[in-house]
Amino acid sequence: MGIAILAVMAVGVALMLTRKVPTAFALTFLAIAIALLSGASLLGAENSVAGTVMQEGAPLLAATMIAILLGSWLGTVMADTGIASTLVRKIVEFGGERPTVVALGVFCVAILCGSITGSAPAAMLAGVVGIPAMIAVGVPPVVAAGTILMGIAAGLPLELIGWQFLSDAIGIPVETVRFFQIRLFPIALVGGMAYILVEMRRRGARHAWAVRVPAGAGAGAGATGEDEGPSRRARRGDAPWYALVTPLVPIVLALGLHVPIIASLAVGLLYALVTTVPLRQMGERALRTLYRAFDVAAPPIVLFIAIGMLLSAVRLPGAVSALNPIVSALSPSGPLLFVLVFAVLVPLCLYRGPFNIYGLGAGVAGVLVSGGIYPTPAVLGLMASYGQVLGVSDPTSTQTVWSAQYAGVRPEKAMVSTLPYTWAIAVGGLVLTAFLFLL
Repeated sequence: MGIAILAVMAVGVALMLTRKVPTAFALTFLAIAIALLSGASLLGAENSVAGTVMQEGAPLLAATMIAILLGSWLGTVMADTGIASTLVRKIVEFGGERPTVVALGVFCVAILCGSITGSAPAAMLAGVVGIPAMIAVGVPPVVAAGTILMGIAAGLPLELIGWQFLSDAIGIPVETVRFFQIRLFPIALVGGMAYILVEMRRRGARHAWAVRVPAGAGAGAGATGEDEGPSRRARRGDAPWYALVTPLVPIVLALGLHVPIIASLAVGLLYALVTTVPLRQMGERALRTLYRAFDVAAPPIVLFIAIGMLLSAVRLPGAVSALNPIVSALSPSGPLLFVLVFAVLVPLCLYRGPFNIYGLGAGVAGVLVSGGIYPTPAVLGLMASYGQVLGVSDPTSTQTVWSAQYAGVRPEKAMVSTLPYTWAIAVGGLVLTAFLFLL
């Protein structure tokens, strides 16, 4: 039975890898097939396809879905009110004609955007202005794309949506997720900065004066002889200075004051609206950005519905008993082997592989947890470490495709540029996991 389930999983990976079937549909079919192979009945209140997998599994990650919607709404407001573009412009003005300084500054903005919402929306928030500005001052296009991606990944340990997802998917308290992610953040931060410093030194600056830079992106304050007054700020679409701390508001609330994730995101959203939108326009602007946020949030919400069903399927008693002996035999034991083996398997999270945490990897995590193969926090560390590679170097992920194409390079070129660094970050996360949870 266990071999049959693994064979079905392999077929699912092949379907997703070849893009014959959309990921969400493939995961749904996998969930139903695994449940049937595990001996679950089609109907019934307990351990059934209709009841356990579909009825209970579909809303399993409901808190994550709400967090995704709020994060997408906040990201839409930041784009609509100019908060994100203003942050980038200020960084470019400060950096002047120093490509490395500008890249490091945009990297910091990408961290803030990645902490609010992941995937393509975060890349767009930081990259629409940041990528052309970096290229204009001499940052090679592939490094400009990689800078945005490395920044988003460095922000992932602080992303409240990610905390909620890992908590729901693995069945672990948010406090434990926060404990690990705060310690993973410095590793991701150093890895991202190393990417910029090393790649800029290795490739050198390539000035592209013909590149069109968004208005105000390369001009310092007062460069035109005008004071930085409200009228000029309005013409440029800049947000007021006190609105620029918007990305920090939910992070401070969740990290410093331990406010629940959904409430933290809601307060951040309210702060963004209050500090940028006149009171008489607030209702209309909030509703308009909410409708746009639904378009952004719909694809990941559909994916998380399918992941919830897959998690419910692999947690069925029949699936646990069938898979546990096989997974136990294949899983490395001991901290050293844990790090070595899973470090070698890092590429399996690319191209929608079996360790993609937003695909079949969620099911693998469910098997590791339900079978008691590793302590639950160790599974958390494994998945979060692999997420650093997936979020940057996977050429099939939306943020990688968008950033690379916007910079004028192929996604595969961005993968080759960033993979050595994200692989090292993942290994650092695995070492951290072994030190914290396996010793």
